[in-house]
Amino acid sequence: MLLYNSFGPNPRAMRMFLAEKGLTIPTKEIDLMKAENRRPPYTDRNPGGQLPALELDNGQCIGETVAIWDYLEEKYPTPALIGSTPEERAETHQWQRRVELNITENVYNGFRFAEGLELFKDRMPCEPEAAPGLKRIAQARLKWLDSLIAGREYIVPNRFTVADIILYCCLDFAAGVGQKIDPSLTNLNSWFRRIDGRPSAKASLHPASEKVKMKG
Repeated sequence: MLLYNSFGPNPRAMRMFLAEKGLTIPTKEIDLMKAENRRPPYTDRNPGGQLPALELDNGQCIGETVAIWDYLEEKYPTPALIGSTPEERAETHQWQRRVELNITENVYNGFRFAEGLELFKDRMPCEPEAAPGLKRIAQARLKWLDSLIAGREYIVPNRFTVADIILYCCLDFAAGVGQKIDPSLTNLNSWFRRIDGRPSAKASLHPASEKVKMKG
């Protein structure tokens, strides 16, 4: 296998997943800042152009982070970061989608259409006028999640999962680009500090993070 790696919150989530699994996969670095992921030869392997991507030994390339995780969890089931049973896997994916659809996509597009506009305007459709609304939606949904995780250590009750990894990497990145967690959200802030203390959180930071002044 070969992992296409780069700076960025989603590639960081991939590295955090691997660290939690205790897995090491050979990597090929792709320069996200120079848009190497948006042109051949990278798009010949992953037409979606996003990072990370996993090339299998048979030449197949998986280009969606959660799909990569599903594959690796099947191959290496312990420790389970999605679930050990059909019920656990369904519960994890339920919360994963809630996090992505309500929070992370709004956070990321709020950044892409505002602070990140110069970086993204020639890579994808951008709507600068939408950025303030997207950021407000993300904050409102963080407040919603704060109420749901009261009394929990993790987003999925009683289990550290990919839902925690996805949201942690997003919010650690967001804090550096003007989208911090509201201090009044005590459950969410406690959760964030808990995940931030895991060895995989620090180990997953890309060396370029310090240079670009963003956590990814």
